[in-house]
Amino acid sequence: MTFIVVDHFQKWFLSEKTKHSNPSLSDLDLRFNPMHTINYLKNDYKLNWNDFLHYSFLFLVSLYTYELNPAHWILKSLTVLLLLIVLFVPITSQFFVHSLPILTWLSLYFNSLYVPIDERPKIVVQLLPSIETILYGTNISEILCIKTNPFLDLLAWVPYGFIHFALPFVIAALLFVFGPPTSLRCYSFAFGYINLLGVLIQVILPTAPPWYKTMYGLEPANYDIPGSPGGLIRIDTIFNRDIYSDAFTNSSVIFGALPSLHSGCATMEILFFNYCFPNYKPLYILYMGWLWWSTMYLNHHYFIDLILGSLFSFVIFEYTKYFHLPKVDTTLFCRWSYSTLEKYAIYKDDPLKIDTIFNDNDVISNDTEIPTNNNNNNVIVNNVYVNSSDDNETIKLNIGLGLTNSPEIINLGKVNSVDIIYSQSERSISPAMIFENSNGIRDDFLMRPFSINSFNNNGDDINNIHLNIETSNSLLSDSRLKNPFSSTSSINEGDSPIYPKPAAMKFY
Repeated sequence: MTFIVVDHFQKWFLSEKTKHSNPSLSDLDLRFNPMHTINYLKNDYKLNWNDFLHYSFLFLVSLYTYELNPAHWILKSLTVLLLLIVLFVPITSQFFVHSLPILTWLSLYFNSLYVPIDERPKIVVQLLPSIETILYGTNISEILCIKTNPFLDLLAWVPYGFIHFALPFVIAALLFVFGPPTSLRCYSFAFGYINLLGVLIQVILPTAPPWYKTMYGLEPANYDIPGSPGGLIRIDTIFNRDIYSDAFTNSSVIFGALPSLHSGCATMEILFFNYCFPNYKPLYILYMGWLWWSTMYLNHHYFIDLILGSLFSFVIFEYTKYFHLPKVDTTLFCRWSYSTLEKYAIYKDDPLKIDTIFNDNDVISNDTEIPTNNNNNNVIVNNVYVNSSDDNETIKLNIGLGLTNSPEIINLGKVNSVDIIYSQSERSISPAMIFENSNGIRDDFLMRPFSINSFNNNGDDINNIHLNIETSNSLLSDSRLKNPFSSTSSINEGDSPIYPKPAAMKFY
């Protein structure tokens, strides 16, 4: 039986690797030696501000939960040691590093129970029903849960009490197999952050759910009040079990109505589904409406909770999409079908950017004259094809050139040569070149962000492609750029490269 499964997996999925020249893109790292990770951190990894803020935030939250947990310090230290091991062993680190937001969220959720009562903020009882009445004229959740019956109870239980807990694992498996490589780590990042930030808000701003109003009215709440399963108590009655009664009574976060993480998780799930598998939009909308109805029918959330939960998810997903997610090719079957990955370039794809002068197929080559726009003195060049100085592989770039109003540099004449220096990285960089002309007057020459749209065929990183701009304009002949980087240097976001005189070059 095992042989049959392996044979079919090889036939349906792994055989896709033979169709392109970069099979390592989709492969897993099966190494166990942690020195590979240590060497990568020492020699290749470049810390940027995004990663610094990301890991610092997770570390501070984890440190707080470490202090909250009442277990013996030896047991807690062993847990930390185990986590460090799985983070440094390559075969496990490729999953656990990107799951850190999820692990931090789970740690915060379960340890928030141990926050001292005198340090907890006051529970907000009247805010949500008041907002509900102001916005909608009534309490929608109260209306939906007035009439109940066993069929509706089961219909509401399926998305709220079952699918909600199982779907994240289903999505993770589908994204890993059928999504582009790295899409699973992006889902872990986004899913972890919506839950982590949601629980933080619930701890900092505890809000009473609709079941509290049903049971206690609008009287002030305190932390001695046990949690309630709301309408799920009827599910316990149907199955003759106390599953939800026990779970909600002993919940770590009892007063966590806002935001609704049921709504937030469902929104994140359908956004990723829609991104990778866009042909099933009606099904996603149906599921979202089904879950929203169930949360209010079971008396667990106000409608405003659902709206804000979905809004938070949308914001986190959009950030993940434009800064982390690879673009999806719907013509490909699975992760092993991908030979290259392309990511969004937010500046290049900006719909408000200046209209291009050249068409997509225009190519700058030697002795190609760049036209100028006399109205705003802007020159835009798209899809410049440049040859790598190392392996002669063609790289497709998108470059926009915006000139200042200085008359000395408006007329560049003919471009004699254009070569691009770029060391492969996940993010585009936005360089600004500052020229000093022969008269000693400094003119700013802004080069809009550019990104590599296709990689070299052998799948290796692109290194040391030189940037030289030479023009026939005599005014700039003494301030042209020549090899502003050494042959061994790499360009990373935020770097200030060394450049020769008289030309000055700066990266922002």
